[in-house]
Amino acid sequence: MSISDQDQSVDTPIPAPDARTAAEVRADVEAADEAEVEDAAEGEAADEAAGDAEDRRLTPRQARRLRIALSSVGMVAMAVVLGLRIASRSSVLVVGVYGLALILCGIVIELSRNGRTRLGSWLLAVGLVAAIGSDWLLIP
Repeated sequence: MSISDQDQSVDTPIPAPDARTAAEVRADVEAADEAEVEDAAEGEAADEAAGDAEDRRLTPRQARRLRIALSSVGMVAMAVVLGLRIASRSSVLVVGVYGLALILCGIVIELSRNGRTRLGSWLLAVGLVAAIGSDWLLIP
């Protein structure tokens, strides 16, 4: 490298010979500026729409906490119903159905803690519907 090469900055572009006039260059710059302004306006509108959609969605942490809370409420509800059903008629079938529902709620809490929120949601919904349905159909 010669001394004259070292004096130039690495980031400065090398000017290319241009056959266009200064008026043409100014027109191109103005057109590019107008396009940037239009793109920025469209981009802001798209960002606002995307921001609204993102605001409505839950983060994974929020989804896990929501699932844990729902499972805990389901567990408490099943425990209360189990206590009421045992008080009215003591049956092994009652203990079995609601005991399995309590175990299912515990499994869903553990799945949610480990990040399996969709699987936990399906298990909780299907399991609680099955417990209530079997109580209605099986237990006299």
